[in-house]
Amino acid sequence: MGYKIAVIPGDGIGPEIVKQAQRVLDAAAAKYGFELGYTSLLMGGASIDANGVPLTEETVSIAKASDAVLMGSIGGDAKTSPWYQLPPNLRPEAGLLGIRKALNLFANLRPAYLYEELKAACPLSDEVIGDGFDMVIVRELTGGLYFGERHTEMVDGLRTATDTLVYNENEIRRIAVKAFEIAKKRRKKVCSVDKANVLDSSRLWRAVVEEVAKDYPDVELSHMLVDNCAMQLVKDPGQFDVILTENMFGDILSDEASMVTGSIGMLSSASLNETKFGLYEPSHGSAPDIAGKGIANPIATILSAAMLLRYSLDQDEAANAIENAVKQVLSEGYRTTDIASEGCTVVGTEKMGELIAERV
Repeated sequence: MGYKIAVIPGDGIGPEIVKQAQRVLDAAAAKYGFELGYTSLLMGGASIDANGVPLTEETVSIAKASDAVLMGSIGGDAKTSPWYQLPPNLRPEAGLLGIRKALNLFANLRPAYLYEELKAACPLSDEVIGDGFDMVIVRELTGGLYFGERHTEMVDGLRTATDTLVYNENEIRRIAVKAFEIAKKRRKKVCSVDKANVLDSSRLWRAVVEEVAKDYPDVELSHMLVDNCAMQLVKDPGQFDVILTENMFGDILSDEASMVTGSIGMLSSASLNETKFGLYEPSHGSAPDIAGKGIANPIATILSAAMLLRYSLDQDEAANAIENAVKQVLSEGYRTTDIASEGCTVVGTEKMGELIAERV
């Protein structure tokens, strides 16, 4: 059986970490008897340099014709990169927003799991960590403030900016269904996060989520205001199973959750549409300050590749093998610099990929 994978190496450390994810994917494919064909595409800063725009129709077309997309990080240093002298619609991140919209990737899944071997890297105390935590943040990805109408104008002699937060009930319902379906396969708990004490959009969000919950009587639903959730993530992260939230809140909370795990370099991500198609990327940025040094942590991208196998290709055994290989490498004491602790063996990007591939 063969699959077509579109690969967007991206910018900064993106090409380095994607190379190792492909290496691990190839090891899993060889072991479990399927084939992967890759097509390399440009997006973000690399596309700006080559094409003058962060996302081309060709990239979108090839991605749509693929079974899944594996992507590295995009963007550069906002202070020094010429990409950030361009209008906002021509900057690297516009490509990411554009491909999410073009591929209808409305559901973003970000697992946050504390590996036993990395407890020392977690900034929280042992008392707070307890037995660890294992959560998934399900973030709506194509609506809300990031996609609403926006403009800047002069009002009474003052520069005034307006951003519009819009959600309709169908957008809320479909992401809520994703969250409840995921919760059914986990610990059967959904915490819906909003700002219903202030925002009309959140009040609609809460009402629709409660309607969806009626179809899942075996899943426990709770609600939490976003400011309280931000506090609870560092006070008692173990209480969460599936966190369901809108676009901007999810953007912020998922980054907070990643640092609670000890390193954003460990956090994978999947963006899905209503079929099995998805785009898989690490949650961290392009880290241009360490690009080319061979020290970037590829594990988040490798774990994203495992999610690709599970959610888009239905290769669950291969996905489990990759996740277990990551755990084995960590248990053997190997670390990249961002998760290193006393007594471990520090390795670079390529060596970490090699070690995980060998243990698949």
